[in-house]
Order: sequence, then structure tokens, then C-alpha cells
Amino acid sequence: MPLLLCLWGMPALADDAEPATAPAESTPPAAAAPADQADQADALPSPQTAVIDSATITGLDALLERIADRRVVFVGESHDAYEDHLNQLAIIQGLHQRGKAVGIGMEFFQQPFQPYLDAYVAGELDEAELLRQTEYFERWRFDYRLYRPILRYAREHGLPLVALNIEREITEKVGDGGIDALTEAERARIPAEIDRDDVHYRGRIKAVFDMHPKDDDAAFERFLDVQLLWDEGMAERAADWLQGNPDKTLVVLAGVGHVEYGHGIPSRVTRRVDVPAVTVVSGAGRPFDPAMADFVLYPSQVDLPRTGLLGVMLETEPDGEGLGVQAFAETSGAKDAGVKQGDRIVRVGDSPIASYADIRIALMDSRPGQRLPVEIRRQSLLGGTELLRFEVELH
Repeated sequence: MPLLLCLWGMPALADDAEPATAPAESTPPAAAAPADQADQADALPSPQTAVIDSATITGLDALLERIADRRVVFVGESHDAYEDHLNQLAIIQGLHQRGKAVGIGMEFFQQPFQPYLDAYVAGELDEAELLRQTEYFERWRFDYRLYRPILRYAREHGLPLVALNIEREITEKVGDGGIDALTEAERARIPAEIDRDDVHYRGRIKAVFDMHPKDDDAAFERFLDVQLLWDEGMAERAADWLQGNPDKTLVVLAGVGHVEYGHGIPSRVTRRVDVPAVTVVSGAGRPFDPAMADFVLYPSQVDLPRTGLLGVMLETEPDGEGLGVQAFAETSGAKDAGVKQGDRIVRVGDSPIASYADIRIALMDSRPGQRLPVEIRRQSLLGGTELLRFEVELH
């Protein structure tokens, strides 16, 4: 089987080439260089070349055999890549089917909402209510269908779900004013130990910061503080869970930036608790670097079907019954059906609407071209409101 060659560097073009113009006739010819100097000039730098033996490329089954003895498995994701989440599920399933007692740590739920995850796994809370109570759509916003198979598997098999992330209210406050801006009660919610000494971590965060419009050094320090709070906060939560569940394996699901090179969550977990760990990330669309993780996956792309849309822009803070329509998208089935600006949507299909989450839940499994009944409240010219019903084609 052929070998795959990855070139890690190429020699630069020499900057000392002779000019194209000819020397003046009176200029004496240059003396020939000594033989040893000529040999040095002809020498080419050796490129750094990584060689991957394609005969050793394996699949997830082989991966699972190699990671089954680890106490914590960090699986980095691109949040909007469905294939990454399917691989996360495959790792969870594979470990569970091998007899491992598995817990699932998730970046996309914040720590104060842990009781609702527990109630969902216990069957005391349905999926729609889980999304409402955890404020999923307000705090995370990525399409819940990306994660739904993982959560349903956890519920079906009674696998603990662990909310890892520090609440948004704290990280936003730190982003605005630094850690010193926190109250005493808020400081009690963050890790007591925050390691700022990793120069590689700082360099990676600075590179991300520099991709945005430049600001002063204080702004970068606040940006760094937020990243540290995320990583140290998730690491502390994961370490506490591992210490409290010594017979269980924790699979940590988080953005690839929190996992790659081990500088984010992984090193901060193992600093707190001495457990065998492994990192797994997706390499799709990124330059290959063997230092990136213990295992790098290259999945084929898998797309979710498009969700149908009403084509409306809604108020963010409900002020009365239902949700108010503030404007319309350029293509809007709701506008075409007769919905007007200022109307308040109170029902979509069979679902009553009282919040933004209700709209997202009602449309979650809809498709473009589907027609749904939409009920609205409209201010009457004679005072009061009237209830109207429209058939809306989703786009």
C-alpha cells in the first residue's frame, strides 16, 4: 500500500541571485569560488517531512480498543458539524457497550442547570421542557438536532449528563471588566485556581484575539480571562465529577479549541486529578499536526436536513401574550400568508408560543415547503385584540 507524504516546510527562494543586467566591460571576471564553498552553496536544506503509513489507518473500532482503559476521553468538535457529533455518539456507545460506566460532560449546558439534566435522564422531564428550563436556545443557539442523538442515548441508558460550563452572566461580566469586576458571591462560583503560566495557551488565545479588530492590552487580558474561566471552570467541574465517581469514565464533549494540544481543558483536569486521559479531535478542514491530539479523525461530511422557517424577526423580550413580529425576512411565508408587523404569534401547529424557545421547538423538525397553521393576536381598530389563523408555507 502506498505511503502518504506530508511536507512540513519548503526552502525559501534565495535572495542573493545575480541581477539580470550584464557587468560593465571594464569589470574583471569574478574569481571562481573554492570547491568547499561551492559545495556549501549547492547544499539544500532538509525539509521536515511527516510520513503516514496508509496501511496503519484504522476505524473507530480500533480507536475504541485503544481508549477503553482511559478515565477521561476529551472529544473536540466543530459545533455545527453533524459528523463530529455522530462520532462523539459512536465513542460513547462503543465505551458503554464495552461495559464502561460512562458519564457525558457537555460544554453546551451551563452548571446552574444541572438539576434539569438529571431530571431529563431520570425521565422526569421531557425534551422540550429540558430545552426551556436550561435556556438552551438563548445560551447556546446551535441547532439542537446536532446533539439530540447523544442526549436521547443518555436518557435511554441512564448515562449521567454533566453540565460543564460556567454561566454566561459571569463570563460576560469578566469580559466587560475583568475578574476584579465580580462580586464576592460571583467569585465563589469560579475556580480558586487559575493557571495563567502556559505560554503556548496564551499564544494561541492571542492569535485568536488578533483576528478581531485590535484593542488595547487590557482588552486582551479580559479576553484571556474569559477563555481561562471557560477552560478552568469546565476542567474543575469534570475533575470534581471524576473524583466523586471513581468507577466511571467521563467523555467530555467540547469545542476543538478547548481540547487540541491539551492546553485547554485536558491539562487543567489532569492537574487537579491524576487520571489516564486521551484527546480526540476532528482534523477535517484543518492542517494536519500530530501534536494536535492523541487521535485525529477525518469523517465524511453529514448534513442535517434544513428546518422550515416562518420568515419573521421576533422580539427578544416577550411583552405580552405570545411573541411580537418586528420585521420579515426577504422571503417570508408568514408575510405572504397575511401576518403583519406588530402581530403576536401565539401558536404554531399544535404548540402554544410564549418564548423564543417555543418557536424553535415548534419548528425543529419541520421542512421547507411544509404548511403549518399559525395563530396570531392582532390589535383591533376598535380596541382589544382579535385571534386570527393563517396557513403558512415554510421556507
